[in-house]
Amino acid sequence: MSDEQRPSVEELDRLSTEDLRQRAFERAEHQHDVGFFWDLIKHLPSSDDIAAEDASSGNITGGIADAIEMVRELMGRGLGETEPLVRARFIDYLRK
Repeated sequence: MSDEQRPSVEELDRLSTEDLRQRAFERAEHQHDVGFFWDLIKHLPSSDDIAAEDASSGNITGGIADAIEMVRELMGRGLGETEPLVRARFIDYLRK
């Protein structure tokens, strides 16, 4: 993506967190970027709960569908204090 096509930080920052999430998810799914989702999972407030439920996250196979589902589940629990961090992650990803 050229600089002319890339949205500015200011343009992206005006969007809601949900709009940023939709755009980032669409891009990551299109590019099969499972790393984006796994990185996001590490920063979500409920990610520690996953390990506590069965003492591990070994039931996650590592595929993009698993990662997307996990992020959606965690984001459904609310972002709380991590919302600014998650927004910044979405904006950074969309600017690449």
